[in-house]
Amino acid sequence: MDKATVLKDIIEQRKSTFPRDYTAEEIDNQILHEILKSAEFAPNHKRTKPWRFKVFKGEEKRALGEKMAEIYKATVAPQSFLEKKYVSITEKAAKADAVISISVNFSGLVPEWEEIAATAMAVQNMYLTASVHDVGCYWSSPGLINHLGEFLGLDENQKCYGLFFLGKI
Repeated sequence: MDKATVLKDIIEQRKSTFPRDYTAEEIDNQILHEILKSAEFAPNHKRTKPWRFKVFKGEEKRALGEKMAEIYKATVAPQSFLEKKYVSITEKAAKADAVISISVNFSGLVPEWEEIAATAMAVQNMYLTASVHDVGCYWSSPGLINHLGEFLGLDENQKCYGLFFLGKI
């Protein structure tokens, strides 16, 4: 099979797979490293490499799920609060083998949209790499990510744009 056909097949099979469809099998650390490493090859103007990823597994992942549920409870109006949604936040994190926060570091060297676009291309590389390893993934961007900055240790020039859930399928 030629390279163009292989690439076309990979692009066409790429899809979002949600935590409810993940198995309990762990993602091999070497594969997780390869998924993250693929992000480094995304094009970015002036080589700012604006993406900032933090991997959550095990106890850190549990703490992230609890923090997100806490933020939901604290930020939603009492009349809009849904217990089912509150519980599902921690369940979704628990079902994933790993969760990666997706943040952008704004360098000030290029327009902000370019650094957001470069980060999105880095995530697309991760999607494609995950796909060839039968790792399900999806980029979630719930409103509560706007309240995760302190938890993630983000600087003033950084912003979280989502969470990348991963699990074997």
